[in-house]
Amino acid sequence: MALEKEPAQEIKELTHRINYLNYQYYQNSVSEISDFEFDGMLKRLQDLEDQHPELREPNSPTQRVGGTITKSFKTVHHRYPMLSLSNTYSEEDLREFDKRVRKAVGDNVEYVCEQKFDGVAISLTYENGQFVQGATRGDGTRGDDISANVRTIRDIPLQVHGKDYPGLFEVRGEVFLPLQVFEELNAEREEAGEQLLANPRNAASGTLKLQDSSVVASRKLGCFSYSFHCDKSPFQTHSESLQAIGKWGFKVSDTWRKCDSIEDVLAYINEWETRRFELPIATDGVVVKVNSYGLQEELGFTAKSPRWAIAYKYPAMSAATKLQGIQYQVGRTGAVTPVALLEPVLLAGTVVKRASVHNANEIQRLDLRLGDTVFVEKGGEIIPKITEVDFSKRPADSQPILYPTNCPACGTELVRSEGEANFYCPNEKGCAPQIQAKLEHFISRKAMNIDELGPKTIEQLYKAGYVQNAADLYDLTLDQLAGLERMGEKSASNILKSLEKSKEVAYDRVLFALGIRFVGSTVAKKLAEHLPDIVALRGASYEDLVAINEIGDRIANSILEYFQDPEHVQLVDRLQAAGLKFKSETTPLEMESDRLSGQTFVISGVFESISREELQQLIASHGGKVVSSISAKLNYLVAGDKMGPAKLEKANKLGIRILSEDEFLQMIR
Repeated sequence: MALEKEPAQEIKELTHRINYLNYQYYQNSVSEISDFEFDGMLKRLQDLEDQHPELREPNSPTQRVGGTITKSFKTVHHRYPMLSLSNTYSEEDLREFDKRVRKAVGDNVEYVCEQKFDGVAISLTYENGQFVQGATRGDGTRGDDISANVRTIRDIPLQVHGKDYPGLFEVRGEVFLPLQVFEELNAEREEAGEQLLANPRNAASGTLKLQDSSVVASRKLGCFSYSFHCDKSPFQTHSESLQAIGKWGFKVSDTWRKCDSIEDVLAYINEWETRRFELPIATDGVVVKVNSYGLQEELGFTAKSPRWAIAYKYPAMSAATKLQGIQYQVGRTGAVTPVALLEPVLLAGTVVKRASVHNANEIQRLDLRLGDTVFVEKGGEIIPKITEVDFSKRPADSQPILYPTNCPACGTELVRSEGEANFYCPNEKGCAPQIQAKLEHFISRKAMNIDELGPKTIEQLYKAGYVQNAADLYDLTLDQLAGLERMGEKSASNILKSLEKSKEVAYDRVLFALGIRFVGSTVAKKLAEHLPDIVALRGASYEDLVAINEIGDRIANSILEYFQDPEHVQLVDRLQAAGLKFKSETTPLEMESDRLSGQTFVISGVFESISREELQQLIASHGGKVVSSISAKLNYLVAGDKMGPAKLEKANKLGIRILSEDEFLQMIR
């Protein structure tokens, strides 16, 4: 019988093994073991670290999934300034740059060309091969410490591979949101009735500054590393450093190239003008650097940028075509979105027939009219958009486009809430596109994942009168399904099996599937964590909801409105009766003491050393109870920074004891 390993030894071995497997998978695209085996190892490591928190390493692979809550990001000073590059849009400027370089250091100059990825610059510091700090560019001299969020990015090694690295060094990189992830994220936001993100760069930048690192992990950010910095560099050239950091475990894009002359540089730029659209990340140009570190030092810097590098930016891809019509689409939330129908035109390697117009305000701002010649652009945006009108080609008899006042699908008068750009159809229970879109959302992969059903079948079921809402799906019979066009008995049976299997889906995904406006999958997870069953969610007050991290005013009001509708309540009741999960499957709370037994607490404000969620957990684990409102029966108000004055006034009026963060922690010590 094998002897059981000491926890410290097992944690060390598991950490080393998982780091190696991650390196093989993410850097070399090699899977040495199955996902099931890998997940088992990671779970074992997580369990050991939970049992022995003092043995958890700062760069443990378990930190990849996030979970740290950061209330504020501390400012850090860059050891090496993060300067911006001077930009150019012309071949002439590049040739002038080459002349200046050769005039200063001679004709024996090599360049390195790299793609200018449209992401967020980041500085990564390592000591003795261990990741110790990740920081934003900031003003170039100082940035924000976002280390907890950086640890979730799998392209960034937490432990450097090999042994030939300096004791202290820094790597610079560009953090990005892959185009596919960006499109999925926007699709989810559209489903939740939220404003779409403009482009992947803004999305990546916003993600890096989120307070909850587990949400950052879910966004699947990537990072291409592009430069190395050290007091005494072991490398002679930039190209040597790129090859080395690639071996150490950093992800370096294989699109870089060494060029012997400015002609080679221009050839690279011309080659990638169209090839760049094949990449999984948006790019907007090429960075040209002098390869030799010795020559870089000789050339030096201006006040704002290095003299040994320049960025060539491609002009935004634009094409002229005719606006043939405007199609108004009704989404799941009732938002009526205009889409421009264009005369087909080739743009950035693809034929474009449709373009985004966003909303009525945009039609008015551009003064769009049918028959106009319009310019369509594909820059940092993924979806082509109309940027301007060629008024010189406008037909003499053109008329302004009048935005519809009634729903194009059901004829109901449209409404627009104060502060919102979109018009909405309020007929959510009788507007066919809304009903079908709600059903399609319910069966989607991130929701109930009923993969045997699809939009075409949903449309057939709706038109046949079999389904009006999600609960109707669980009342379907074999005869009803088999009677649909192009549907055999086997396919019908598979749909029923898929519906049955969906009853195993976790509570947070069921919440997401309900389609409550502004409740995307991330918000649904937060709700399920803090309000662990549907009874708690239905009974939650506005204060209960906004007390949850990242649940704001708009989301809270949307949830309250949803459960005030009797038809929504009936829908949830029917789904619950059908067997769907409306309760979180959480592990029982471990009681630490009964020190707070019989005591009630209200938590309000922001805390320095602990999150509100952790405070709630501590109170419960010591026998206390957290309540949402202040009353004469309340024992304590735990007050943090930025607490609402109304709560404080009410607590003082009722003579309730107010505890600071330190005073509360002292109570349970």
